[in-house]
Amino acid sequence: MEIGIDSFAATPMDSSISQAKAMAQLLERIELADQVGLDVFGLGEHYRKEFLDSASYMILAAAASRTKRIILTSAVTVLSAADPVRVFQNFSTLDLISNGRAEIVAGRGSFIESFTLFGLNLNDYDALFLEKLDLLIKIRDNEFITWSGKFRPALNNQPIYPRPVQKSLPIWLGVGGTPESFNRAGELGLPLMVAVIGGETHRFKPLIDIYKRAGEKAGHKPEKLKVGLHSLGYVADTKSEAIDDYYPGYAEMFTRIGKERGFPPVSRPRFDAQNGPIGAILVGEPTEIAEKILRHSQALGGISRFTFQMDAGIPHPKLLKAIELIGTKIAPIINELK
Repeated sequence: MEIGIDSFAATPMDSSISQAKAMAQLLERIELADQVGLDVFGLGEHYRKEFLDSASYMILAAAASRTKRIILTSAVTVLSAADPVRVFQNFSTLDLISNGRAEIVAGRGSFIESFTLFGLNLNDYDALFLEKLDLLIKIRDNEFITWSGKFRPALNNQPIYPRPVQKSLPIWLGVGGTPESFNRAGELGLPLMVAVIGGETHRFKPLIDIYKRAGEKAGHKPEKLKVGLHSLGYVADTKSEAIDDYYPGYAEMFTRIGKERGFPPVSRPRFDAQNGPIGAILVGEPTEIAEKILRHSQALGGISRFTFQMDAGIPHPKLLKAIELIGTKIAPIINELK
């Protein structure tokens, strides 16, 4: 199982830390993740004041020059709001810079600011994504493209450059909780990255079964149908320390987002329930969290990748310590017990 970190490059809650310093600290965390043997580091894509990741491929390119082996991926690329040609070119260039370590997780994202920003119609939400995913896959698989669609000009035997180091640039499909998305990933034979940020992780098993059945029906080999899991999480030396570090920022962030979406404020009892044995949140000490990852993997029928999303206003030194613990404590336990 690959173990890694996902970040949304959160704007610092501490106003004394400049955005430039926050970016430098993020690159330091990616560098450390590589040094302690983690497998993957992903960056999201948002268009809000709270995040610095609107051009994630540029941050990943900077990280590529400071790392040696870690996979560098989006988490996710908001494909509905992007030109697939440029997405491929950006990540193909990243693949060249990193010598074959680039990946794309393509998805819709969890916010909708990009539609207004780029002059898109929210009523085209599904159609935009489907058309652009089709084009991105075709570009990945073919140097010369002949293609036509509704939302961008047609391409007539058009070559797309540069080509990546990898023969086939990995494209994962990032999904939330709709059966259609899981079924689509299976039909296309794309690896699946499941974002579980609340509730109980085992409830996603029927959706993953849909994915695997669709993939098998479409003729894709089982080993091609990989499942990754992206979850909120954080580790410290003790569980109480981890919760004390994580909960205040988590409560502030999700209460603020909840107001936009009509959700009730975060409460400590609800957090504790979701941080329990079968809940989606993984905040605690290394042995406990490693065992929980393995339980989640078993409940979902086996996962190939697990990534922690730790953005919750936690100071940089504590995030560095958490990354070190994930690489030196959690990953070895999982590799030993799996």
